[in-house]
Amino acid sequence: MAEKKSADFEKSLGRLEELVGEMEGGELSLEEMIKHFEEGSKLVGLCTKKLNEVEQKIEKLVKKDGELKEVPFEAEDSE
Repeated sequence: MAEKKSADFEKSLGRLEELVGEMEGGELSLEEMIKHFEEGSKLVGLCTKKLNEVEQKIEKLVKKDGELKEVPFEAEDSE
């Protein structure tokens, strides 16, 4: 089951990259841009949900002093 979720994430991310590439290409009509945007927004939501689930698992599985302890995940600033 975990492999399916991972595959779903990879598939969603790949499709999102395709949509962005097509939108950046400048050859879509306004109607097509709107459809791409709507689909992309849904995919961003799905990917964000999956990443949040993974983040929670990481917090629960971090080892400290030989014991499993919950340690908050701190994302690096991307600035």
